[in-house]
Amino acid sequence: MRRDKSIWTFIQGLLAPIQFFIFLGSLGFVLRFLLTGQGLEIANSSVVVKTLTLYTIMLTGCIWEKVVFGRYLFAPAFYWEDVFSMLVLALHTCYLWATYTGALVGAQLMYLALAAYATYVVNAGQFLLKLRAARLDHAVSLRTNTRAPSGAGALA
Repeated sequence: MRRDKSIWTFIQGLLAPIQFFIFLGSLGFVLRFLLTGQGLEIANSSVVVKTLTLYTIMLTGCIWEKVVFGRYLFAPAFYWEDVFSMLVLALHTCYLWATYTGALVGAQLMYLALAAYATYVVNAGQFLLKLRAARLDHAVSLRTNTRAPSGAGALA
């Protein structure tokens, strides 16, 4: 009930597809650069935008987790998703650092972006599986709660 009543559930539901579409666009720019050598600036900018969107969804996700489960991170219900999210954040943050410091350039940056994106896809899959399981669980509980107790018809 807390999950369904929280505004943060709505916010997460809004931000997740936005982030995914930003990811798809950025992935296209990154692959275009790697295949053609053109568009490094737009590819780089798109990864930065994707990373900032990731930070936003992670921050709001922490708030959501606190409201629903009483912990900002690593609530038992989302422990492994949160652990993997730390890897996703680390790789995206490394990208920002490498861009800012010039430690990596061109294709090196784009390969780091692809590594970050691969972890993002796995993490998104974790959350989608968790969401699907929760919905199936909710549907089962609704069916179970709406049935008449067994033997109720025999008393009539």
